[in-house]
Amino acid sequence: MKRADLTEKLLDIKREKGWSWKYICEQIGGMSPVLITGGVLGQMKMTKPMAAAAAKLFGLSKTEETMLNEVPMRGADIPMPPTDPLIYRFYELIMINGPAWKALIEEEFGDGIMSAIDFDFTMERLPDPKGDRVKIGMSGKFLPYKYYGATGNAQALGYKEE
Repeated sequence: MKRADLTEKLLDIKREKGWSWKYICEQIGGMSPVLITGGVLGQMKMTKPMAAAAAKLFGLSKTEETMLNEVPMRGADIPMPPTDPLIYRFYELIMINGPAWKALIEEEFGDGIMSAIDFDFTMERLPDPKGDRVKIGMSGKFLPYKYYGATGNAQALGYKEE
């Protein structure tokens, strides 16, 4: 069985049972709903206790449970640019705002990146008379670039220049 086959099996069970993502996340527990949902969708690795909880919930075999605990090939089935309209809007946000976000982050923190691994993501629904809004919050650890072979007064890590 390939991981994509397990994902389809899990989605079929979700549909057959009429489960919401909220219900699934509550039953598996252990991480944020984004990471649990990503685990079910094959984009994130579940911890062993989470994989065991998912296996119990979905009635999986030991092999399938083990697959949930394996490091996935993230993003393998997502075309670039994305074709799904909602995912494409995130891609569009990055294309349009990415250079400004990069400039502002570098001005504040220095030469480096925002981690997508040491990362938190929140999402909430905001009622609005003109149509409800999606509020997203992202928080990633700043990782300064390492300047390999730096000597003398050259900084060993990215830093904010004064």
